[in-house]
Amino acid sequence: MKIIECPRDALQGLPSFIPTEDKISYINTLLKVGFSVVDFGSFVSPKAIPQMRDTAEVLNGLTLSETKSKLLAIIANVRGASEALSHKEIDYLGFPLSISETFQKRNTNKSIKEALQTVAEIQKMVKTTDRSLVVYISMGFGNPYGEAYDVGVVTQFINHLAALDVKTISLADTIGVATPKLIHTIFSKAIRAFPNIEIGAHFHSMPQKTLEKIEAAYAAGCNRIDGAIGGMGGCPMAKDDLTGNLATEIILAFCQQQDIKTSVDTKAFDKAVKMKNLLFG
Repeated sequence: MKIIECPRDALQGLPSFIPTEDKISYINTLLKVGFSVVDFGSFVSPKAIPQMRDTAEVLNGLTLSETKSKLLAIIANVRGASEALSHKEIDYLGFPLSISETFQKRNTNKSIKEALQTVAEIQKMVKTTDRSLVVYISMGFGNPYGEAYDVGVVTQFINHLAALDVKTISLADTIGVATPKLIHTIFSKAIRAFPNIEIGAHFHSMPQKTLEKIEAAYAAGCNRIDGAIGGMGGCPMAKDDLTGNLATEIILAFCQQQDIKTSVDTKAFDKAVKMKNLLFG
C-alpha cells in the first residue's frame, strides 16, 4: 500500500500562519517516516492560500539526502507548474480538477473546460521532464450544488485524463459524503477500465467513518491512499466540522491488521505524531 502523507492539506486551512521553521521541522520529521509521497506544499496564489506562501522557503529547508519519500506540490495553473518544475527536488505536480463546475470556479477560478485545457498544457510541460502529474478529481463521490453526478460522470473525466496520458489519478471525496458501497463501485469500475492508470483515494471523513472507507477502497483494488496525521485538514465546505482528512494512524492500523505491506517505519511515525501534537495540538 502506498501511503501519501498530506501536511499541505492538513495545514493550508489553518487561520494563523505557521512559522516557516515549524513547517520545515515537521516535514523533515515526516520525511524520515518512509511515506511513499509527502504532499508538502503548493505553488498557488498567496491570496487564495496564504498558509502556503512560503512553500519555496520550506522546500529549501528540507533534508532530502536520506529520504526515499517523493515530494508532491499542488499547482492550479501553468505559472504555478513552471515554478514547481523549476525545483528539481519536486517529483510530482498535483492538479485539482473538479466534476463540479461551481467548485472548479471557486477552487481555481476556471471552468471545467478551461481546467482540462490547463491540465493538457501542464502535462506537456511535465512530459519533457522526469516528473509526473497527479490529477485529483474532486467532488468524485457527490455534488452538493445540484449539478449532474453519477458513476458515469466520473468515468468520463478519467477518460479525458487517460487521453492525455495522465498516469496517476486520485479520486477525492471532497465533502465527506462517500458511502462504502459507492466507493467500492467507483474504484472497482475505474481500476478495471483503466489498468494502466494508478487510481488513488483522497477521502475526507468523519472519524467514525474512516475505517469503512479505507476498507471499501482497498477491497475494490485501491493501493494508494492519502492521509494526514491526526486527521487534520479537510474541506471547509463540509457540513460537519469533524470532516477532516483520513487519519494516517487509522490507515496504518488497517494495514497492520490486514498484514498489508507499507514502507512506513513505525518508530519514526510515532515521533512524527509527537511532533504534530507539539506544534499543532
